[in-house]
Amino acid sequence: MIFQLKSLPKKNIDPEKWDKCVFDNKALIYCKKQYLDIMADEWFGIVLNNYEAIMPICIKQKFGIRYGYTPAFVQQLGLIGINKLTTTNELLNALKKEILNIARYGDIQFNYKNLFATAFCETKTNFIIDLSNNYEHIYGNYKNDLKQNLKKAAKEEFIYTTTSDVEFAVDTYKNTYGERMTNILEYDYLNFKKLCTQLATTNNCIVRQVLNKQQEVLAIALLLVDENRIYNIANSNTALGRTTEANHFLIDNILQEFAGSGLTFDFEGSDLPGVKQFYQKFGALNEPYYHWHFNELPWWIKWIKK
Repeated sequence: MIFQLKSLPKKNIDPEKWDKCVFDNKALIYCKKQYLDIMADEWFGIVLNNYEAIMPICIKQKFGIRYGYTPAFVQQLGLIGINKLTTTNELLNALKKEILNIARYGDIQFNYKNLFATAFCETKTNFIIDLSNNYEHIYGNYKNDLKQNLKKAAKEEFIYTTTSDVEFAVDTYKNTYGERMTNILEYDYLNFKKLCTQLATTNNCIVRQVLNKQQEVLAIALLLVDENRIYNIANSNTALGRTTEANHFLIDNILQEFAGSGLTFDFEGSDLPGVKQFYQKFGALNEPYYHWHFNELPWWIKWIKK
């Protein structure tokens, strides 16, 4: 295979060719140029030939040193357009060289299709449900304790409804979990609101919520939607909702609404035991992705860092 790799700053990337590669390869929504432009401090695109394959590398700088990182509200990026059958050692070596030309230190998340990454990466957990099936089939895979929780929730007279209030959904997520996620900064939330507001105009961002009879929000989910997936990217369960299994009710109703759509419901994680168990109750399957930490800094910088 004859190939030419080049690294381009985002301003030099052809947006139509980039997004066409994302679309043609059914890549994840985080890889779209619009998403990266808003959520990443700065990013480069590694491009194979005439955008036959691409890979975004997001970077920050500290003390004048560029390092790779994964932006807030981005789970996995990685190589797009090359599968395991056409990935050669020569190409992988060239790819690593390009990555290190951009940043010699950092963390990169390769996507679930990048099976070659198992050789040098840590495996991370991500759960999905196939929405090609009807709701009865999906419900049949639920764990018994989830079915019991849904029966309990049914007695509460919950209201499952839509809202267009993207800002409220993001603020609820921040207020509920922000203290735990210290890596997400204030400007990340602002950027995410901007992104979601834009995506909502094309129905690529939707919000579903559960209310009680007093119209109080018990659970809310901000979902991103593309041609292939629904992403459970910001799901919040309020203190009141936790006592009444409202989030079980919310996810169940989302799955019921989109059952038979042919999309994939992406839970967006997780390796946290409690969250992992919650997703597994819905019969979700693990679709792993891959985390690569690399450090090719000069020895004297490594010594200073220590």
